Amino acid sequence: MMCGYLLARAGIRVAVLEKHKDFLRDFRGDTVHPSTMEAMWELGLLEDFLKLPHYEIRELVGQVGETAIRLGDFTHVTTHAKFIALMPQWDFLNFLCERGKRFPEFQVLMRAEATSLIEAEGGRIEGVRVETPDGPLEVRADLVIGADGRTSIVRAQAGLEGEDFGAPMDVLWMRLPRQESDAEQAPLGRIDAGLIFVMLPRGDYYQCGYVAAKGSIEAIKARGLEAFKADIARLSPLLAARVDALKSWDDVKLLTVSVDRLKRWSREGLICIGDSAHAMSPVGGVGINLAIQDAIAAANLLFEPLGRGSPSMAELDAVRRRRMPAVKLIQAIQLTIQKRVIAPTLASTRTPTPPWVFKLFNVFPILRRIPAQLLGVGYRMEHVRTPYVHI
Repeated sequence: MMCGYLLARAGIRVAVLEKHKDFLRDFRGDTVHPSTMEAMWELGLLEDFLKLPHYEIRELVGQVGETAIRLGDFTHVTTHAKFIALMPQWDFLNFLCERGKRFPEFQVLMRAEATSLIEAEGGRIEGVRVETPDGPLEVRADLVIGADGRTSIVRAQAGLEGEDFGAPMDVLWMRLPRQESDAEQAPLGRIDAGLIFVMLPRGDYYQCGYVAAKGSIEAIKARGLEAFKADIARLSPLLAARVDALKSWDDVKLLTVSVDRLKRWSREGLICIGDSAHAMSPVGGVGINLAIQDAIAAANLLFEPLGRGSPSMAELDAVRRRRMPAVKLIQAIQLTIQKRVIAPTLASTRTPTPPWVFKLFNVFPILRRIPAQLLGVGYRMEHVRTPYVHI
C-alpha cells in the first residue's frame, strides 16, 4: 500500500491487490515506529495520521522475573514523532488507501487474490492472474511487486530461493480487556520461568502474545484452556480477573514464527519486498516498519525507470543492495536475542534474573537512548525522494 501510494503520487499507474473484502485481519503487526511516522511527516500526512485512534509508547519497560527494566527512551530519537504508536494495522491501511484514491493513477482491487504469475517467453514476468467474485482476471504490468507476506504466492511462483535461519518459538495471540485505570506505562512484556508474555495496549483491550517453544503448541492445548489461562494470570496479575474473556481456543490465534530472507529479491518484471523478501521475527515489532522502509526505497529507486517502462534487472537489484544491510543487521540482532534470551528462557524452570548489562539501563538513563534509536529509527532510515506530480 505504501509503495503503491508513493508511485501513484509520482504519476505511475498502480493497482494494489487485496484478497480480502477489507483489511480487518486481527493480530497483524501494529507497532508504528518513529521511522514510519517520519515518512508520514515527509508526505505531509503525519498530523492527520495521528488523529486516528492510537496508543503512544515513549518508554519501553519490560519485566524479568520480579525486576522491572527500563530498556528504551524514545523521547530523544532523531525524528519528529518521538514515540511508538500502537495502531490497528487496518486503520493504517484504510488511511493510506483513502489518501491514495486522490490520485487518478491509484487503484485498489478488493477481494482480488493473485494466484499465479503471467510469464512470457524468455521468463519475463508480465503480470498476475487474479481470482475475484466476478471471475478470473489478468492484471498485466511493467512490474509486479510481491508484498504478500511470509507465505508469499508471488515469491513461491517466482521460484526465488531463500535462506531459513529458524526460530525457537511460536506465538499465541489473543485479546484481553483493558481498563482506563490501568497504569499508562505497565511493562509491555514479562520473562519468567519457562514463559514469555507480551501485552500491547490497544484502546479498550490488550493484544497479548504468549510465547511458546516451537513445537509445543499442541501440548499446551492438551493441558486445557484453564491451565493456559492460569499461566497468563501468573505472568500478569493485572489480567488474572480478565482471562475468562477467553471462552475457547477459537479466541487464541497462532503466529508461526520464521526468520528468513531471499538470496535474490527479483527477476525480470518482478520484485519482492517486506516479509515476502525477508520474514522477520516478532522481536522488537520491526516487521511492518522494515517493510515500509523497503517500500520507500523501492519507490525512490524505481519511479524513474517505471516512467520509461519496465525496470532492468540492475535497477531492480539496486533495491536489494540498498536494503540488505539493514535487513541483515536487524535479523542478526533478532537471532541473537532468540538464541541467548528466548530459547534459554523457554527451556528453563528457574525464575530468571536480568543480566547485569540490563540493570545498567535502570541506573544510567542515557543508555536507554541507544536501543530506542536502533529500534525506532534503525539503520539507514529511508527518506521519501519520489516527486509529488499532482497539483
